Amino acid sequence: MKILVTGGAGYIGSHTIIDILENTDHEVVSIDNFSNSDPNTFDRVEAITGKRVKNYNIDLTSYNSLKTEFFLKEGHIDGVIHFAALKAVGESVAKPVMYYQNNLNGLINLLKCAQKFDVDSFIFSSSCTVYGNAEHQPVTELTPTQIPESPYGYTKLVGEKILSDFAKTKKDFQALSLRYFNPVGAHISGLNGELPKGRPNNLVPVVTQFASGWINDLVVHGTDYETRDGTSIRDYIHVSDIAHAHVLALEFLNKSESETNYDVFNLGSGNGVTVLEVLHAFEKVSGRKLDYLLGPRREGDVEMIFADNSKATKGLKWDLQYGIEDAMASAWKWQQFLNKSKSGDKVRL
Repeated sequence: MKILVTGGAGYIGSHTIIDILENTDHEVVSIDNFSNSDPNTFDRVEAITGKRVKNYNIDLTSYNSLKTEFFLKEGHIDGVIHFAALKAVGESVAKPVMYYQNNLNGLINLLKCAQKFDVDSFIFSSSCTVYGNAEHQPVTELTPTQIPESPYGYTKLVGEKILSDFAKTKKDFQALSLRYFNPVGAHISGLNGELPKGRPNNLVPVVTQFASGWINDLVVHGTDYETRDGTSIRDYIHVSDIAHAHVLALEFLNKSESETNYDVFNLGSGNGVTVLEVLHAFEKVSGRKLDYLLGPRREGDVEMIFADNSKATKGLKWDLQYGIEDAMASAWKWQQFLNKSKSGDKVRL
């Protein structure tokens, strides 16, 4: 099959491309306009897999560009894995219109092209934020969704609804929404990992960059939650485990194993881990002490969320390979690679 990966130079997108190239015979093409990613990512993908991925620098919010500069040029696409979206919770609170414009228009334009060019399979990157402050933990796919705390989360909830409604109208079309919890870690090689532009918003790159002196402060946001140590609880899932779930999801859709043409799966480890436990796991695997600060809660954050992942482990035959210490060790290995690159040392890819 020929698979389009949007956001292919991004964190989860690039790891998914690596997994597809390493475990299938599918052809992969990417769309990424590098608004929050690095063009050199494709060099790293090639170093790991031995294969070069063609990327189209296109803004998905432009339907005409997507139609004429990609679909008319590239020919038939069998499936789309749609990662490309803005994803910072705090930024979305500050800039809601930008998030609605980017995340929803990009999805709508892809679905218009899926209709016009007869794309059969579609996988949407959703988020556990659609559950909001769920009353019961862990959350299952049957847990009622709520209006999320942030505009980012709301774009994921609306995106799921758009995709679900679209799937009802297109014959021989199948779609999945994969609800990610908190992707962390890096490729086991240490050659590819999370590298946002500017100061990172996610916890693990903040930790590794702070430990390397790239940033000057590490703040734990909120210490008065009703949790075992007062800090918020999340479900941290290794990015390579999430990536492999997409390969399994493609197989699932290709075999038409779903009873409906639209379904949802939680992609989480099934374990709730506090922020302080993440920091302690990093200290253990790196041997470095973190001089972090304690700060107030952050607007848009929820107290606790972690997954019941049994539907994905059974339905997709998904077998997780990594835990939180593996994630922190691989993230630190990736950070050391970045440190060498930043210092001007010649780095062999």
